[in-house]
Amino acid sequence: MTFSIQTNPMSIEPVLIAGEWRPADSTGTFQADNPTTKEALPATYPVSSWADCEASLAAADAAFVEMRSMSGEQIAEFLEAMANGVEARADDLVDMAHAETALPKSPRLADVELPRTTGQLRQAAAAARSGNWKHPVVDTANDIRSCYGPLGPVCVFGPNNFPFAFGSASGGDFAAAIAAGNPVIAKANSSHPGTTKIFGECALDAAKETGMPEAIVQLIYRTGHEVGEQLVTDDRVGATGYTGSRGAGLALKRAADGVGNPIYLELSSVNPVVFLPGVLEEKGGELATEFSGSCLMGTGQFCTNPGMVLVLKSEAADAFIDSIVQQFSEATSGTLLSSAVKNSLHQSHETLKAAGAEVLCGTGEGNGAGYCAANTILKVSGAAFVRDPETMQTEAFGNSSLIVEAADLGEAVEVLDQLEGNLTGCIYSAADGSDDAAYDQLAPVLRDKVGRLLNDKMPTGVAVSPAMNHGGPFPATGHPGFTAVGIPGAMLRFGMLQCYDAVRQHRLPEILRDDYEGPTQRLIDGSWQ
Repeated sequence: MTFSIQTNPMSIEPVLIAGEWRPADSTGTFQADNPTTKEALPATYPVSSWADCEASLAAADAAFVEMRSMSGEQIAEFLEAMANGVEARADDLVDMAHAETALPKSPRLADVELPRTTGQLRQAAAAARSGNWKHPVVDTANDIRSCYGPLGPVCVFGPNNFPFAFGSASGGDFAAAIAAGNPVIAKANSSHPGTTKIFGECALDAAKETGMPEAIVQLIYRTGHEVGEQLVTDDRVGATGYTGSRGAGLALKRAADGVGNPIYLELSSVNPVVFLPGVLEEKGGELATEFSGSCLMGTGQFCTNPGMVLVLKSEAADAFIDSIVQQFSEATSGTLLSSAVKNSLHQSHETLKAAGAEVLCGTGEGNGAGYCAANTILKVSGAAFVRDPETMQTEAFGNSSLIVEAADLGEAVEVLDQLEGNLTGCIYSAADGSDDAAYDQLAPVLRDKVGRLLNDKMPTGVAVSPAMNHGGPFPATGHPGFTAVGIPGAMLRFGMLQCYDAVRQHRLPEILRDDYEGPTQRLIDGSWQ
């Protein structure tokens, strides 16, 4: 990424504030890189000053005054119009995202991530229309009623690895915040600003088409650290959704926590996968191929990438490890999202090696195109892991994984007991039941450490399902009680529980009135009706 201090303002891309694309009040500029060629892309984007944030907050605050009295139907129409607009500009989005991230046009961007993104928008629209996310509760004896309602303007910080499905002006946090009735201030990720700009154009078109406040979605590309922290602490902000690095996320959290503003973080996860002895005896070679495919898919740049493997020492485990090393060594290295991702991956490898991890393959330069690193497998004993669990859980974001070899089942329990919070954890066990006793000892320990527990399945895929939990204990996220994927659950992060005590019927939200006949079930005097 190329950064500079101020250039000709006429050549800088505009920001979207209060329904208008206008010149930024900038303190500097930057350009995204093409990760395959390592060359700067032609468009120049501004680093916004506080003046841009202040203008965005004022406009968002005014938009919220309008939105809090809107029906779910109106909000649903906006989200559906935006989904239609995104599909109409699919080619533009795919071409731009491919240039900015090197992610394959097909199947990744066009056939997987784009349909997922429009699907999320439409699921959010359905939830807004039905009101099922509001969880209405009515106590007629005491004339007390409650439901969730909108919270206020939401800031969304998007990650580098999902330009569509987690994008700040398109992804899950965005859709959930809008569906809950809140305007969004989107802070683009510096790795794909052009892609985010197109989504901003789609949002503005949808707002005009459906008669929504034009400040329902606003877009700035980048700020300095102090400005970003000031943004999340402003008293007009209802909440913040952030996906990205642990360091930057925790800095924002410290700032937001200091003033009591809610902030929901997705930070880091090594996603441990346990292979028990019996299943390695059954099909170790097949599992090595399954694991290698999962870990190297997308060059390992998934928050659910299996970055840690736990096995019990055995001949079957040795053969399994040898097969993984061979497959990693033979596979061509994929292109990483940026030079920063590559540098961070190398630094993580050096940290793990300094702590005693043995390199079985990789850690050097990759044999692929652009920003790439060698496919890497490191190994450490269970005892060494337990001696320094914090260092051994250093996230190596990319085409890399750490194998932890426990001496026995007791040591495996100790390893799992030392885990930080993770998004996912998986246990593979034998079909004949020979691993069941070991599973029964390990699973309860792992269950408390992860948001999603899997059996006999790699964790990389995240289904957009109401039952999904894409969350987990710290540091996977900032709060273990919420999910970033899955409607309507993801919407609760951006809602406020609103209670009405002895409020007259005509003054209540429609969903709490005695004559409500809508589609959403309500908990009335302890019974769902």
